[in-house]
Amino acid sequence: MAHTSSRTTIVFIVVALVCAFVPAFSFEKAEAKSLWDTCLLKISPKCALDIIGAVFENLTITDACCHDLVQEGKMCHDTLIKYIAEKPHLVSHETEYLKKSDALWTHCVSISQTA
Repeated sequence: MAHTSSRTTIVFIVVALVCAFVPAFSFEKAEAKSLWDTCLLKISPKCALDIIGAVFENLTITDACCHDLVQEGKMCHDTLIKYIAEKPHLVSHETEYLKKSDALWTHCVSISQTA
């Protein structure tokens, strides 16, 4: 039951991210649109959930998802995680999440280099 609750929370975060992303950056519309077009739409929803789950829920990430993440680039990864980590109910642990994000990136780069 706790696993289902965690997945529900992650899905909620992704939906909230999708709904709130562009308005949150409305003062930089061109940059936000570019980021949206180049980062978030090219990673599959399952991979996005895996990335978020790995950082915010201590879940695992597949090698295939690591390859997708590295292909999108560190800026996309950092932006996605920082945006979510700044949410009011998560901000008190933002430093912890950013460290996990960096560790995930390092892991995924090492996975991508071995393939």
